[in-house]
Amino acid sequence: MPELQRLRPDHAPAVLAFERENRAFFAVSVPDRGDAYFADFDARHAALLAEQDAGLCHFHLLVDPDGEVLGRFNLVDAADGAAELGFRMAEKATHRGLATATVRHLCTLAATDYALPTLHARATVANTPSRTVLTRTGFTPTGETLHLDGHPALAYVRTAAQRAVSPA
Repeated sequence: MPELQRLRPDHAPAVLAFERENRAFFAVSVPDRGDAYFADFDARHAALLAEQDAGLCHFHLLVDPDGEVLGRFNLVDAADGAAELGFRMAEKATHRGLATATVRHLCTLAATDYALPTLHARATVANTPSRTVLTRTGFTPTGETLHLDGHPALAYVRTAAQRAVSPA
């Protein structure tokens, strides 16, 4: 059974493998990270851990029993009881309900462990799976349209008082 783990230094090789293996899959629906992300991965990983240690962000991995990363689930820009949720799943881990279950779990953690009852999220219009996960886990569209690296996107919000509106 996959486990949600808080990002640690020793996760770096598995995270890099996850990002490399799924780069083309991700690029279909989310902006590509670019070559610099991979070239500077160690420095970027260390910077994420420093942000987490400072309480600015909370980074999580969905890891299978063999230590392989199946997904990344992040709460960034944590301040004043709110943060932005971002997530991505490995192609081979999609269509199994794992993203929905993990986002539900992370919403609970955000409110109870991190004092973040309000979560914001954005998803490109082309990213139907992520928009579906957000809706299933109680996020509602704000009506705001925006662009993520030139791609049309929608904004969502969820408060701890909101409940998921449809089953997994």
